[in-house]
Amino acid sequence: MNTAERKIISTPNAPKAIGPYVQAVQYGDLLFVSGMIPLDPATGELLTGTFEVEVVRVIENIKAIVEAGGMSLKNVLKSTVFLKDLAQFGTFNEIYGRYFGDILPARETIQAAKLPRDVSIEMSVICGK
Repeated sequence: MNTAERKIISTPNAPKAIGPYVQAVQYGDLLFVSGMIPLDPATGELLTGTFEVEVVRVIENIKAIVEAGGMSLKNVLKSTVFLKDLAQFGTFNEIYGRYFGDILPARETIQAAKLPRDVSIEMSVICGK
């Protein structure tokens, strides 16, 4: 019988949810982080600027939530990435690689015609202890 409990993870170091969802749910040794877009956690405002700035903000938001769940990016088992334009795949990979280094999770990257608030990137992760 499974005795794991569902626990909501929330931190002010990442943007508040902009819809009917939570930043993350922890279930046993797993942590499911919702899709993050490049919102400034302090203001809730969308970051504008270069694609690189957006990618860094998204990964930093995810990192803050993962850490609030008692883990680190080394615990990421799988990531799902939506890009508005796959022509930016190389740039994304370079930044992603800086954060994940030698401990790479499984991943899929999908081009999406439209993302929330018309951003260039959305990313979610699943972590495990």
